[in-house]
Amino acid sequence: MSIYGDYIKSVIRTVPDWPEQGVNFRDITPLLQNSAAFRKLIDSFVHRYQEMNLDAIAAIDARGFIIGAPLAYELGCSFVPVRKKGKLPFKTISETYTLEYGHSEVELHADAFENGDRILLMDDLIATGGTMLAAANLIQRCGGQVVETATIIDLPELGGSQKIRDAGFGVFAVCSFNEDE
Repeated sequence: MSIYGDYIKSVIRTVPDWPEQGVNFRDITPLLQNSAAFRKLIDSFVHRYQEMNLDAIAAIDARGFIIGAPLAYELGCSFVPVRKKGKLPFKTISETYTLEYGHSEVELHADAFENGDRILLMDDLIATGGTMLAAANLIQRCGGQVVETATIIDLPELGGSQKIRDAGFGVFAVCSFNEDE
């Protein structure tokens, strides 16, 4: 967790019963609207990764882009979007993953990385881990090495961060929420 983790957590809004009854939605909009909090968020990632010699930040569509792009700029490395199926214009590779109710698919340009590139994979939140694992598999298929996965929020009770660790990837979250928080 980041040194700013408690502060950032306090700025995130919890919306009960959205999108359905019994779900506590973690809304990062107030975090993005608060310039001091947003700076502390990006600084949390900069401080963690500034000496890791990354080649690229790969961020997952769409909220991962919000944090991935400024981090890539701050670290002086490239930014690579991992998109939902059908959104990239060039030759792509894709990976299907399971959702709570069905399947989804993410894509990456086939030439996104060179063999051995050191990649940080980012998204806004880890819930069940399916999206992050699918994106990590894509990066590896393109020849990239996932140095770590990073997120603003971890929901550990849903088991995603443990699944990601069990698959051999490190996980960094600025903050985490338990279901009853």
